Amino acid sequence: MRRRLPWALLGGLVLVQISYPLTGGGARAAVTVVSVLLGYATSVSHALLTRGPRVAVRLVLVTTGGGFAVEALGVATGFPFGEYDYSGDLGPRLAGVPLVVPLAWTWMAWPAWLAAVRLTRSRTGRVVLAAVGLAAWDLFLDPQMVAEGYWTWADPHPALPGVPGVPAGNYLGWLGVALAMTVLVRTAAREAVPDDAPMYALYLWTYAGSVVAHAVFLDLPGSAAWGALGMGVLAVPLAVVLLR
Repeated sequence: MRRRLPWALLGGLVLVQISYPLTGGGARAAVTVVSVLLGYATSVSHALLTRGPRVAVRLVLVTTGGGFAVEALGVATGFPFGEYDYSGDLGPRLAGVPLVVPLAWTWMAWPAWLAAVRLTRSRTGRVVLAAVGLAAWDLFLDPQMVAEGYWTWADPHPALPGVPGVPAGNYLGWLGVALAMTVLVRTAAREAVPDDAPMYALYLWTYAGSVVAHAVFLDLPGSAAWGALGMGVLAVPLAVVLLR
């Protein structure tokens, strides 16, 4: 059970995400929501089954609860991501935030942290690597979601070259929040265990799948390049270590 459930959920996530480029409109929004739910379930179930209920609760409080709080603050004030607004395509909203959105923070925060734990024993190094690994996901996520109209910025300038529609300051906001989350999560898992393999696979799949999807299927070459560089800071060393 402990070993099979995260793998099974990851397999379901991969299948759903592969269908994303084949859909459009309401079906694509549904695929997006289901992907987040599966990613969230994969990470939380893994934390619960490998580290116990206290760690899983801590992960949810910090990343899901904290993610909702910072998103609500962002919608209300424009800090720390810039002034933006969600459409109604991603389901029910609370305080202007689709309820599914905070789950995405948890989805990627846990595998990013475990990947950093596998790569270095330095506490500072782990925090920095995990935060960059989490925040860099947004180099894929925001351009893709903006292209679908799921959220928009009031003033998307200045933007990264090749990635219009998303202000560059948004990524700095993500990095700041990711650093805070990682500092709070870091005591939840201090050592790698063999059963962490599904989380490594989740992170590497997200990286490789996003590069291919953006470059080949979604016509987003700018975010494909920036995301490959950003997430590659954690994904590439992780892949090298796992292949040794």
